[in-house]
Amino acid sequence: MTLINEIQPRQGKIDVEEASIVEKDIPREFEKFGNKGKVCTCTIKNESGEIKLTLWNEDCDKLDVGDKIKVTNGYCNEFQGEKQLTAGKFGKVEKID
Repeated sequence: MTLINEIQPRQGKIDVEEASIVEKDIPREFEKFGNKGKVCTCTIKNESGEIKLTLWNEDCDKLDVGDKIKVTNGYCNEFQGEKQLTAGKFGKVEKID
């Protein structure tokens, strides 16, 4: 398990056991290589800290403020000086009870 406050940019294989979505931006649509997609940023938080999480496509619709989630095999990048966690191509974000 990875503690949110210890996540570093360009770190991979990040597993966050349990966090809550405390804020979520409105999803926006984009087109890349002729494929349409959806992306939105949310803030997740647990007792070890908080971090921005990028949600892609169906995750934008599936997850909302107040949901408890789990991130498996996530990756952290940096955008405009701010750390952002993403499930990327190989990871996943799941809603947990």
